[in-house]
Amino acid sequence: MRAAAAAAVLAAGLLTACGTEDDRTASAPRTPGPTATKPSTQPSTPAPSVTARPARTGTVVISADSQYGTMLYDAGGQPIYLFDKEHGRSPRCYGDCAEAWPPVLTKGLPRARKGTREALLGTTRRKDGSTQVTYAGHPLYFYAHEGKYQVLCHDVREYGGLWLAVRPDGEPVPH
Repeated sequence: MRAAAAAAVLAAGLLTACGTEDDRTASAPRTPGPTATKPSTQPSTPAPSVTARPARTGTVVISADSQYGTMLYDAGGQPIYLFDKEHGRSPRCYGDCAEAWPPVLTKGLPRARKGTREALLGTTRRKDGSTQVTYAGHPLYFYAHEGKYQVLCHDVREYGGLWLAVRPDGEPVPH
C-alpha cells in the first residue's frame, strides 16, 4: 500500500511540473534515450520561434454605467477621464494639474475587462519616468476628489482644457 501511495505522489509531481497550453515557449531539454550510443552529427534544424505576448499584469480598466452612459473606470470603480487639450499620446497635465487630475498609472501592461477593448489600451511615458495608461491614444486621468463610481467632473473646463469621461469605444462621452 505504501508503494502505491509513493507512486501516486510521484505521478502527481510529474503532472504538475508540465507546462500549460499558454506556456508555448518553454520546452524540456532533450536528452538521448537509453538506446542512443552517440550524438547525431547532422545539423539540427531550429524549431520555429513563437513570439509570446507579454503578460498583462498592470492596471485594470473596466466599463460600467453612469448618469452619462457607459464609461471607463479602474477596477476599484474610480471614473476615468481624458483631457481634450492633449492631442496624441503625450501628456500635458503636470504639477498642479496632475495633483487635481492624477494620471492613471500602471506598472505593467494595462488590462481590459468588463466591456473594454484590449486593442485600445496602451501606455505612454511621463516626464518623471512613470508609465501612464492610454486608451484609443488618449492619456487617461482620474479626478482626485471622487468616490467609487461617483462621476462629478465630466464636461468640466480646467487647466486650459475640457475634462471628459471616456466611452468603451475610446470616444469622449458627449458634453
